[in-house]
Amino acid sequence: MKIKTNPLLSESESTPTLTRRIVLAQGAVAGLSLSLVPSLALARFEVSTKRAEEVRFLGKPDAAVRVAEYFSMTCGHCGRFHRDTFPQVKKDLIDTGLIRFEMHPFPLDGLALRAHALCRTLPTDSYFKMVDTLLDNQESWIGAAEPVTELKKFAKFAGISSDTFDKMMRDRSYLEAIVQLRQDAVNRYEISSTPSFVVNEDKIFSGALSFDEFLAELNAFGI
Repeated sequence: MKIKTNPLLSESESTPTLTRRIVLAQGAVAGLSLSLVPSLALARFEVSTKRAEEVRFLGKPDAAVRVAEYFSMTCGHCGRFHRDTFPQVKKDLIDTGLIRFEMHPFPLDGLALRAHALCRTLPTDSYFKMVDTLLDNQESWIGAAEPVTELKKFAKFAGISSDTFDKMMRDRSYLEAIVQLRQDAVNRYEISSTPSFVVNEDKIFSGALSFDEFLAELNAFGI
């Protein structure tokens, strides 16, 4: 999904940045029927800058090929990649030890920011379960009438109380840490669309690729 002109984006710099005051003021996240949500084990959550910045990855820590994905929770292309392509990526490339796969937040709007904020309070195992739940069911929660209330229901599955959830959504330092991760990706890699993938700090490609297309991008790295 390409970044479009948007009141959430500042054009004052050569690359777009989220306007923090506006983004943090938005509470838009949408809902999903609880019957669609897989059970999440109670997890030790933490609302902190450290937890927000923690690198989340699947696979062999020292794999020769490291793929870093930059994605937005509200990006339709990201959802399609994770629904249609990622299962085979995990089976054939991650679980076999060929690649280490990282997921980095690149929120395109306030709704995505808050969805990322919920996910990143969780430790790695529960983090990926929550991300999978939200991406697998994007059409059901994006645009709900009372989105924050629906996000709160997701949080409950991870053992996060209503009061803690509300505090999380008002924690400026925590939310700004996630926005800063996005800006770091813009500054370092000139990321301008989602999903984007960085391989071994050397190659960048984007799009909701099929498995064969994704694999072809890794050929130069011996995959």
